[in-house]
Amino acid sequence: MQRIKQGDDVIVLVGKDKGRRGKVEAVIDDRVIVDGINLVKKHAKGNPQLGDPGGIQEKELSIHISNVALFNPSTKKGGRVGFRTNDDGRKERFFRSDSSVVDG
Repeated sequence: MQRIKQGDDVIVLVGKDKGRRGKVEAVIDDRVIVDGINLVKKHAKGNPQLGDPGGIQEKELSIHISNVALFNPSTKKGGRVGFRTNDDGRKERFFRSDSSVVDG
């Protein structure tokens, strides 16, 4: 089980987007792509055979997973995540600060 999954609401801890929040679009190994965070401009050459106009395109690059924290709605801050087994015997994620469950 991963600490940060696709669809989680995260807050950026360091970098040019520090303090901004967004949803995780993808998790690739130890990096995450967050919606609207770490935007860069890429100069792309056009290809008339494929109908690609080219030009300056804006896209999101990945951020290392250690530079984001799961957003805790009860404390309104980023929180550390732990794992425990609930009464059904299933594993669940919880915030270490207030022991509230992440998925539920």
